[in-house]
Amino acid sequence: MFEKIIEPRVSETDGAGHINNTVIPVWFESGRDDIFRMFNPDLAFHDWHCVLLKMNVEYLAQLYYGKVVTVKTWISRIGNKSFEVYEEIHQGDSVCVKGSATYVNYHFDVQKSEPIPEHIREQLEAHLYDNKKNR
Repeated sequence: MFEKIIEPRVSETDGAGHINNTVIPVWFESGRDDIFRMFNPDLAFHDWHCVLLKMNVEYLAQLYYGKVVTVKTWISRIGNKSFEVYEEIHQGDSVCVKGSATYVNYHFDVQKSEPIPEHIREQLEAHLYDNKKNR
């Protein structure tokens, strides 16, 4: 599992007094930085490989300014060319948001997906989500 601490900004708070729902996908993406580094250690865009195919977000509770949040990210599935992440955002003792995202290993120069290299697959496997252990 990967963890990232985020301090909500006042600009992310909406008129209802909670963190705006449009901020959550950005926080989830920030929690995937270590995964992006597996595919591209220097994060250079000219050699980018992770292309987002699908994203789901389920809002369970409101999030507020002034209280840190923790983004937790796991790998939930690894295919031949794609992988899926499972993610949660915690504030205090509550899981406030959960979601998933599917990525494909894509080579922009040839405009097609490619198999995930074995050395990256092994790194991804080290962060697999275990329903029994993680609940």
